[in-house]
Amino acid sequence: MRKFAPILLALLFLPTSSSFAQRVEAGIFLDYLGISQTSTNNFGLGARLGVRIHRDVMLEGELAYDYGINFDEAYRNIANGNITAIERTSIGVTHGLFGPKLQPGGGGFRPFVTLKGGFMDFRFSTSLLPYSDVASAVFGLRTSNLNAAMYPAAGIETTLGPVGLRLEAGDEIYFNQGAHNNLRFTFGPILRF
Repeated sequence: MRKFAPILLALLFLPTSSSFAQRVEAGIFLDYLGISQTSTNNFGLGARLGVRIHRDVMLEGELAYDYGINFDEAYRNIANGNITAIERTSIGVTHGLFGPKLQPGGGGFRPFVTLKGGFMDFRFSTSLLPYSDVASAVFGLRTSNLNAAMYPAAGIETTLGPVGLRLEAGDEIYFNQGAHNNLRFTFGPILRF
């Protein structure tokens, strides 16, 4: 049995066809996220890792950190709705997503679609207004900053051997007192092995 163990391991890890030759895909990316509720354009960095489970399907997980961006946060009087104060606030976002990527076919330019689920964690600077009779337009994000998220997207990859580039665009939707749509782009190198 010990004589056959190396052969069995080799057969297990050898690809059965050229499309299975690269079972794992890893990459880093630049991330743009336009947050609709705060009207901010956040930029950051991220990384992703995918494992091929079928010739045309890969399961991917990714994590991105978008740096803090300053914006003007308006506070309204709860009783009459008038703006009481405007405060300079900083917002940063960490988001993690997991799901399948469908990429049929082959060739130099390979389009794909993906649908991932996960979370978005918003980080705000501390509010200077501790008053109970005013509320912010982003009060829901301040009180519940960890939100469920869904991400439908499409993109294209181009590779030369095991190295390539990936461009992706989608709608990262988070759920906090309703669904909020946010435009997202990622771009960066990938490595297949």
